[in-house]
Amino acid sequence: MTYEIIQPPFEKNLEDMAKAELKQYFQWFLDVLPKRVGVLEEAVYTTPGFESWRADYSPSSLGPLGQWFATQVETRSLSETERQKIREKNGPNAVPDEQLTHKTFSVAVDIGMYLGQVFMTNHPSLKWAQDISDKRFAFYGQPLIVGFGSVPFNPAGTVLVQAHGIVSKTKTGDRLREVYDIWEKRIEQPS
Repeated sequence: MTYEIIQPPFEKNLEDMAKAELKQYFQWFLDVLPKRVGVLEEAVYTTPGFESWRADYSPSSLGPLGQWFATQVETRSLSETERQKIREKNGPNAVPDEQLTHKTFSVAVDIGMYLGQVFMTNHPSLKWAQDISDKRFAFYGQPLIVGFGSVPFNPAGTVLVQAHGIVSKTKTGDRLREVYDIWEKRIEQPS
């Protein structure tokens, strides 16, 4: 199977987008979410060893999904031009040797979408939201899940952190279900 890489409607970084563009991005995210879960499901179940996996939105589906993800994380070497841009933006000591591939980034976003839907399927009080009130906010413009108290959950960002952990060998694919269990305890209970 050829995995279809996600194509956001804008090439800009979120912090560089106008608020109207951010709102369009968020709507696009919600609109493509069902299709992207389908792309993810097909990618997983067509992989040998994962043929029985289905996107059934159960917490138990996250364990095998995380294990599959660990087999998919890839990096690529940075070009000297890319390294120079990073030096200019972040300083000379912040230049990595490699970065995640576009495919890995795309798979992480798809898994983040699915993880978010697992939460909302099992906890209808949760919802997708976007905070565009302050550019200093760490998750400015990103699709978040709210309903965990004062701290929103960033599913795609969490999966990207996991991808970096897999690359550095500090995390394994088993962490995805663990993340769900940790955040589930933080869900605000309706009064």
